[in-house]
Amino acid sequence: MNDHSPTRVERDGPLAVLVIDHPPLNLFGEPLVHSLQQSVAELERSDARALMIRAQGEVFTGGADVNGFKGRSPEQAGAFFKEGLDLVGRLEALPIPTLSVVHSLCLTAGFELSLGCDLIWASEEARFGLVETVVGLTPAWGGNQRLVERAGPSRAKELIMSGGLFSAATLERWNVVNRVLPGGELQEKATRFAQRLANGPTIAHGATKEIVRAVRAGGVHEADRRTPEIVGPLFETDDLRGAVESFLSDGPGKASFEGK
Repeated sequence: MNDHSPTRVERDGPLAVLVIDHPPLNLFGEPLVHSLQQSVAELERSDARALMIRAQGEVFTGGADVNGFKGRSPEQAGAFFKEGLDLVGRLEALPIPTLSVVHSLCLTAGFELSLGCDLIWASEEARFGLVETVVGLTPAWGGNQRLVERAGPSRAKELIMSGGLFSAATLERWNVVNRVLPGGELQEKATRFAQRLANGPTIAHGATKEIVRAVRAGGVHEADRRTPEIVGPLFETDDLRGAVESFLSDGPGKASFEGK
């Protein structure tokens, strides 16, 4: 009996690591999607202060499992895509910093999942694609709209309509990928960065995410309206109070944070 789960959540102190491990290609079909839903639910209940997503195997993901598309009705397809959109939305809604670390090929649903993270780091060898056009489809887990946010409408349409593979360096220029590193350095440096986020002022990071969500929902004026109510309560946190005392007594950069 094989009890191997397609995903798992590991902990490294305050850092949670969501590992996709569904060999051979980490394809997004029902088993992986169901496992991701369980893992995200675990993260929603956890006290983790940052999240890193990585994948095992030669590829980050070969994309959606097209075997599952055969014979699907429009209603069944719509339900599957709603599951994916809900999953990406729940990932975005986590009140902690999230980082997707892409070491190699990253297609369709896995790319869209990464776009739901705050940050994407990639290796120089990584290639990305929303290649749904090969089966007469368009991205349905939010890839269209999230690429528009990051790269603009013209670049988003180029990436999707061409059905091509794009290098990490190209997508860094297009503001889709945040950082590109040599493959041998990626995991170590990404982990170190994620740990720094996890040991930072968690509630302040959550406030940053909330203000960014306000911009996305209603523009700069809406974010301006909401900023005082989001930022004001930070002055009740132990982290801010302690960091202010540390700054005044010892100078900048000496404070430690507990996420409280």
